[in-house]
Amino acid sequence: MSKRQSAKYKIDRRMGENIWGRPKSPINQRSYGPGQHGQRRKSKVSDFGLQLRAKQKLKGYYGNLTEKQFAKTYEDAARKKGNTAETLVGLLESRLDALVYRAKFVPTVFAARQFVNHGHVLVNGKRVNIASYRVKPGDVVSVRERSRNMALVLEAIQSSERDVPDYIEVDGKGMSAKYIRLPELAEVPYPVKMEPNLIVEFYAS
Repeated sequence: MSKRQSAKYKIDRRMGENIWGRPKSPINQRSYGPGQHGQRRKSKVSDFGLQLRAKQKLKGYYGNLTEKQFAKTYEDAARKKGNTAETLVGLLESRLDALVYRAKFVPTVFAARQFVNHGHVLVNGKRVNIASYRVKPGDVVSVRERSRNMALVLEAIQSSERDVPDYIEVDGKGMSAKYIRLPELAEVPYPVKMEPNLIVEFYAS
């Protein structure tokens, strides 16, 4: 098992939840945390602990972003008018790797980051290889023609594990996806409950 794959599943076990909703997650068999102390009885979590956990869970969901990347996204959300928690989720969903994952061009958000970095993705017809690139409503993201027959892509498109959300319009034949609008929290198909309001409290405290 690769280091990245191992780390990915460790997040599930540390959170005690199958945060991507994948059948292969070890949390489906072992509900306790990783490591030699994973089976210890859990003590009551403080308010700060709940806020930190909410941040780690959302940060981990998007391919285990670095603290710097996540904090920058939060700062951008806080500067905009409106509900910061909702805006934070909207900005995370606007990442190019997140959109590639949501459009079902790849099976996991980790694969989406690598797929973008390796130059397989176009935005409005131009190649973009930065996973954190922020897609704007109206932008069209597509898979490069020579990358469309990759086993990874064909597996993801045929998978029935998840559906494409309403804020993305996918053209299966053209292997392209149009980002319609920033989503609201309730529209984002998280397999587990995310609490961005606790993340706002975390950074505000």
